[in-house]
Amino acid sequence: MKTRLGVAMSLLLAGSAMAQTVLLSAEQVAVASQVHVGTLPCELGQTVVLLAEPGEAGYFSLQIGKARYRLAPELTTTGAVRLEDKGAGIVWLQLANKSMLMNQKQGKRVADECKSAVQLQVSDDMRRNPPASVLDESRPAGTEVVKK
Repeated sequence: MKTRLGVAMSLLLAGSAMAQTVLLSAEQVAVASQVHVGTLPCELGQTVVLLAEPGEAGYFSLQIGKARYRLAPELTTTGAVRLEDKGAGIVWLQLANKSMLMNQKQGKRVADECKSAVQLQVSDDMRRNPPASVLDESRPAGTEVVKK
């Protein structure tokens, strides 16, 4: 009985892994080409290892501690790179200056301030030359408010 149950579980797990491999759109593959991969140090001494899945264009494996996830790109309207493991509720968000790992099911950040070498450079540049705040009173030329 245990053997049959073990075989059934193996088939179930294999089936769910196969179901997760979905052909990605050209837009998703384009997003995947922007992902910073490698060992990314994060705040609080954490480390995320993000690698492209060999032979599966657009898919990534992410490891933090003993946890492993399989992520695929999702399209955004903000320009941020977003990778998801929908089954686990895990989301990897990559901005120009940092990345973060979130668990949507638990509603919390798992890791923050994760930075590749490129992101570290952007972060340092932003610290030296802070971008203008959207709350600043000053407006760029040509954007004056016209009152009637």
